[in-house]
Amino acid sequence: MVGTQLAARDFFRAAYENRYTWDPGFPGYTADVTFTHNGQTYTGQAKVSADLKQEVTGIADEAAQKAVQGQLFEVSIHRVRRGFEDSHGNNTFRYGETLADGSLEILMGGKAEGDRYQLKDNEVSMVHRHIHGVVVTIHTHSSHDTGAGYLSHRYDSVYHDPKTDEQKGGLSNFEDEYTEVGGHYILSRRAIETATEGGTDSQEFVFSNIALLDA
Repeated sequence: MVGTQLAARDFFRAAYENRYTWDPGFPGYTADVTFTHNGQTYTGQAKVSADLKQEVTGIADEAAQKAVQGQLFEVSIHRVRRGFEDSHGNNTFRYGETLADGSLEILMGGKAEGDRYQLKDNEVSMVHRHIHGVVVTIHTHSSHDTGAGYLSHRYDSVYHDPKTDEQKGGLSNFEDEYTEVGGHYILSRRAIETATEGGTDSQEFVFSNIALLDA
């Protein structure tokens, strides 16, 4: 039992530590941003500082400005380098099913009781997490290999009520592209298509002229 527990933890830890994150010396960056929402285009400037605070200027429309800010926030929190024990020290790990494609399921206990993941080729290919009163499920279909860790390329996400399992909103499909700037990989494009009752909601965020801030 102990051997299995350690093996599952180590297996998950290897994939966790294989994610691409910014190193502690990341200086932050600026970029021009073009946000297109269902055919309506907005342009402005974006800044992520060394402490990963986000700033969007030049976009007068409040909803559009918040949309860009939200994406910068999502990108930044996923690039933060946190030690495995800091994130998962209070969790336990055990193996679940082996899927037809060879993915292995990891079932969580402890603080993350009820969460589960799927791992394949030393990458996390599925996340099923309880967060902020909902359950989010993310399936990753392809990834970028940076040579210093992987970044998700194409993936989808959907939310459910943790008590009733009722779906909250439509399935969203994502496609991310990255640009290497000064040895750091930075999001240059994100396209999101979300199924809604009225049809497909389309968003595209393009970041250009990316420049690192002075360290």
